[in-house]
Amino acid sequence: MTPEIHGGAVTTRERGRWIQQWDPEDEAFWRAGGQRVAHRNLVLSVLAEHIGFSVWTLWSVMVLFMGPEYGIDPAGKFVLISMATLVGAVARVPYTFAVARFGGRNWTVISASLLLVPTVAAWWVMEPGTSYATFLVVALLTGVGGGNFASSMTNINSFFPLRRKGWALGVNAGGGNVGVPAVQLAGLAVIGTAGAGHPRILLGLYIPLIVLAAVCAALWMDNLAPVRNDAGAAREAARDPHTWIVSLLYVGTFGSFIGYSFAFGLVLQTQFARTPLQAASLTFLGPLLGSLIRPVGGRLADRWGGARITLWTFAAMGAATTAVLAASLSGSLPVFLAGFTALFVLSGLGNGSTYRMIPAIFQAKAVARGMTGESAAACGRRLSGAAMGLIGAVGALGGLGINLAFRQSFETLGTGTAAYLTFLVCYGVCGGVTWAVYLRRARVPAAAPERAPQPAYADV
Repeated sequence: MTPEIHGGAVTTRERGRWIQQWDPEDEAFWRAGGQRVAHRNLVLSVLAEHIGFSVWTLWSVMVLFMGPEYGIDPAGKFVLISMATLVGAVARVPYTFAVARFGGRNWTVISASLLLVPTVAAWWVMEPGTSYATFLVVALLTGVGGGNFASSMTNINSFFPLRRKGWALGVNAGGGNVGVPAVQLAGLAVIGTAGAGHPRILLGLYIPLIVLAAVCAALWMDNLAPVRNDAGAAREAARDPHTWIVSLLYVGTFGSFIGYSFAFGLVLQTQFARTPLQAASLTFLGPLLGSLIRPVGGRLADRWGGARITLWTFAAMGAATTAVLAASLSGSLPVFLAGFTALFVLSGLGNGSTYRMIPAIFQAKAVARGMTGESAAACGRRLSGAAMGLIGAVGALGGLGINLAFRQSFETLGTGTAAYLTFLVCYGVCGGVTWAVYLRRARVPAAAPERAPQPAYADV
């Protein structure tokens, strides 16, 4: 039975670990036990999401095991990783609303258990002679791991007060993102010890970890009864232009992180003729640093405003992309690696700051409509929770765009130069939009008629 905390804090019922009342904005509630419950759910959410990211990005490592005997060229390998990205992006929308339908704890158990399907399927087919169509289907199945991010973030968003959301969402997402370098490091260990001919060893490592994540969620996570499916919130969030504006920004940050995570090892093999072991030894550092710094982006956004941090991040990403482009033209591997590592770090920082903007924007709009206190906070949680699935899905599609841009660039030019130019333009557009929508000061003439209060977006 879940412990009860009286005096306005947490009350639960025994069956199914449901918490009936939840008010994290109330300081007394938070101190009386809400904080402890929220942090326990955060830790277990990170575990499940971490494994989900590892499964989602599994084929970024599997392609390193696929030597000439598999008969698949680089373009075909880019398609494999692109399909995993696509399904992961699309899955984020229903996964977002599954939390309210089934409960955060219940859905975590279900979604973690589903990871067994693509992992066992990959273990079964991963050998030379398997048809390309079969590999494509199995790569598509790994997309369910990408959906875990949306449900996890929506769930944790409901547990924490606004003043702590940047940190909490950053830790949750960063811990999940670490699943990318984790699977790459595991792949490196397998290739370095057993050789590139033993991909099933890597897959066998993850099957018990998936079971562990599902069992831990079942035993110690909680459902929040106040979080219910709200079709009206979904429609309202979809009609709000800020949902799509932030989606564009998330394409630039998270789309970059996940797209580069999938493609980097294959780019090193294709453009710089690295062996599978050499590529695997170089791919993990960037995603690792980008994952670890995501909570820092959220923390900086809590203090300085997500829009300000996001704008400077895009400016720095433009500079790093310029370095990568120069290295690609000159063939300098050290500069190429340094530039890409910077891109991973900056995209991780931007992930945290951009996601912190979502609840802040919707709460700012609620305050502008005259709401105060818990009513404004509840409105912000309602709409931001609905928007997160859409924003997360569109952002992940940015990863698909990066993989397809690499495929087209290598297929037509033999290098990634055209892709890097495209990314540079994208970061310029995202930075311009951030400044124009959230940071540009509105100029209102002194004689202008009195208007309704406008949200203070520079503070989001």
